[in-house]
Amino acid sequence: HYQAALKRSPRAIEYLKGRGLSGEIAARFALGWSGEDRRGLTAVFPNYEDALLVECGLVIEAEDGRRYDRFRERIMFPIRNGRGKLIGFGGRIIGKGEPKYLNSPETPLFAKGRELYGLWESRAGIRREGCVLVVEGYMDVVGLAQHGLENAVATLGTATTAEHVQKLLRASHKVVFSYDGDQAGVRAAWRALQACLPQMRDDVSVRFLFLPAEHDPDSYIQAFGDKAFRAAMDEAVSLSRFMFDELARRHRLDEAEGRAACVHEALPLLASMPENAYRIQVEREFAQLVLLTPEELA
Repeated sequence: HYQAALKRSPRAIEYLKGRGLSGEIAARFALGWSGEDRRGLTAVFPNYEDALLVECGLVIEAEDGRRYDRFRERIMFPIRNGRGKLIGFGGRIIGKGEPKYLNSPETPLFAKGRELYGLWESRAGIRREGCVLVVEGYMDVVGLAQHGLENAVATLGTATTAEHVQKLLRASHKVVFSYDGDQAGVRAAWRALQACLPQMRDDVSVRFLFLPAEHDPDSYIQAFGDKAFRAAMDEAVSLSRFMFDELARRHRLDEAEGRAACVHEALPLLASMPENAYRIQVEREFAQLVLLTPEELA
């Protein structure tokens, strides 16, 4: 229904063309258009009063009992689980209005903390590139695919969770998180780091790519091209480097008080890591940072 509506909407087609997307990419990700009708889904579900329509998040029931479609005037992004089954939608408004992005609500099928947009569509690209790239928005995933980077997935408007990390590491042993270089991006990266630490194995590589504050991945690759984006990915900082740099930024390491406070903050992070060679390496390097021997740190 949404895909057919997109083909009939010059306004929606014009928007996607303006974002640099081809019809082929729109078809690969099954992009659609919700239409503007408050009850457009009556064309799909003759029994619009079915309770399942509310339970799965397609329809909203107001307090007075009246029903209307959750998604209106939005480009529609189907969200699939790891087996390719449709479990929810994301919608991007193209007129004025808030919120700019709207997801299906939490349902028995769909939980934001468990799912990654694009993981199903990008599985072949992830194998080919030997790496999974984690971004923040649907348009980033689709825009990168348009430029030949077909290994991106997106968190669905929520912080990276332990379940996200498990799925990422099942998809590839190499993960690159991409964030804006502003303070919000650094905070999001720090939360992702905390989710990753308990799952860091010796054969795993996790890196962080911080783009200039005025760019997201979609705008960066449109401005500079895929070679520049790949070069930026190659320069992404390791998880341990990001952790040390951020701890050093928060504490004055030129005085005993700052180094002690840094140790106090770092110990729970180090303790959350599995006991393996990687943890030993990280602890040794951190001990040098705070002028302790590894034995003193232990």
